[in-house]
Amino acid sequence: MESYITIPELAKILGVSRITVFKKVKNGEIKASKIGRNYAIPKRYLEEILGKALTGSQKQEIERAVKKTVKEYGQTLKLLGKE
Repeated sequence: MESYITIPELAKILGVSRITVFKKVKNGEIKASKIGRNYAIPKRYLEEILGKALTGSQKQEIERAVKKTVKEYGQTLKLLGKE
């Protein structure tokens, strides 16, 4: 059975207001399930919310940036690696 965290609990963990967390839930920035009149955030998303885990799109963005950097500065990086 999955466990959940409430908006006030998450707000306390993040050190922000409940309104801030609620707005992020409404905007889809934080994944939550509506249970009755309240929202519940699955605890499995907590690491992602706290920035400890990367989402698939974040990993792709980093990969693109690394490829671009290697393409543009590959020779310089090789020379720096020899020092």
